[in-house]
Amino acid sequence: MIEVVPFAPTHQPGVIDVILSIQQVEFGVPITVEDQPDLLDIPGYYQQGSGNFWVALSDGEVVGTIALRDIGNHQGALRKMFVKPAYRGKEKGVARRLLEELILSATRAGIRDLYLGTIDAFVAAHRFYERNGFVQTPAAALPEAFPLMGVDTRFYHRRLAG
Repeated sequence: MIEVVPFAPTHQPGVIDVILSIQQVEFGVPITVEDQPDLLDIPGYYQQGSGNFWVALSDGEVVGTIALRDIGNHQGALRKMFVKPAYRGKEKGVARRLLEELILSATRAGIRDLYLGTIDAFVAAHRFYERNGFVQTPAAALPEAFPLMGVDTRFYHRRLAG
């Protein structure tokens, strides 16, 4: 049984493990936890304003993550969406549940536009975002407050109801 809950400090080691193992081991992205200071201060970086950070848990183990960063002007940045390989796929529904939680929360908070950045290697993620209403957008169209990551090469936008 998968449970999606807001981040608590006890989740931090599991969050870092999931994200770094996917970035470094699975995709060979040369990035460390030090390159991602947001992971060392999730409450201070994400759980502010209309933002939040959620984890998907399986028997208490972190198996997925997603974050919403409030960037002002009724806009949000979807960040840190990662799901362990064993929990991926439509039949498992973990990514879908994480995204639904984020969209529901963002909509309730009055966020009208979501943006995200990803890398070219995350092809399955591109398909997932596109199936869920995100449209590829040029970097030049991103809001000024969007938190750019040096490794991101592909960007998406989704308009929310409201």
